[in-house]
This record gives sequence, structure tokens and C-alpha cells, in this order.
Amino acid sequence: MSVAAQERAQQIDLFAELHGHFIEDLEPGMSAFYSRTVTEADIVMFAGISGDFNPLHLNREFAEKTHFGSTIAHGMLTASLISTVVGTKLPGPGAIYMSQNLRFTAPVRAGDTVTAVATVTRVDLERRRCALDTVCMVDDTMVVTGDALLLVPSRRQIG
Repeated sequence: MSVAAQERAQQIDLFAELHGHFIEDLEPGMSAFYSRTVTEADIVMFAGISGDFNPLHLNREFAEKTHFGSTIAHGMLTASLISTVVGTKLPGPGAIYMSQNLRFTAPVRAGDTVTAVATVTRVDLERRRCALDTVCMVDDTMVVTGDALLLVPSRRQIG
């Protein structure tokens, strides 16, 4: 085998190893999750990355005077855990967000363990689209609910 052919074989193996599900692999009902305990450091770093320095997230004295009674995590920090599921597990690497609808239903605080779950609800093989129900939970409390639409690669694309 030539050096070029060996390099191409290695690239293909790497691609296959890193790639998530193809659209042909998906079926309604498939589900995946990711859990993470949110820390105060996560909240501070998210504020720095996003530029959202709302004192409700960062200032205890301010937050104690709100109806939440304490600081809370950014809603989008919590929702980003859905992106972790989509980008790493279901469909996984190669999938692209087209849309995400979110509804924030309860606060998340430092120390809470959030579990993000994505469940396939519809697969459109022709258009390479996948619809998901998405939810984030803290224990038995739903903190985020929504749905997403993704563009998912097809095996025919890499042929």
C-alpha cells in the first residue's frame, strides 16, 4: 500500500472513530443523557465567556433579595448541557443544530446535579433531519424543557 493510501486509511479510521450516529442509524425513541454537577466556578466562567454578569448569578447579597433567595446558574449554562448530549452522544459528532426551543421552568443552583436528556421524536431520512425532545432535570424537578431540530450526516455523504 502506498504512503498516500495508508494516510487515507488512517484518516478514514479516525473519522469513523470520532463520528456519531448517521441519520440512517436513528429511530424515534432513541435517547441519551449527560449529567453534571454545576459549580460556582462553572457559573463564574460562564459569565466570563458569555458576558452575562447579571448579579442574580454572581452577587449573593443581590440575589438573596430576589424571589429566588440565592444566586442561580444562567439558564443558558443549564441548556448548554443539552448541546453536550447532542454533540457528543445523540446524534453525536457531525450533527449540526438547526434550532432549539427552550422553556426554563425552575432555577439551578451551584451544587445541583443537572441531567440533560435528548430523545429522538422524528427522523427525516430524505432531508437528513432529526427532531428531539430535550429536557434538563435536577432530581425529580424539570428545570428546562424544549425541542431541537438537527441536520445529521448520511453515510452516503462519506462514500
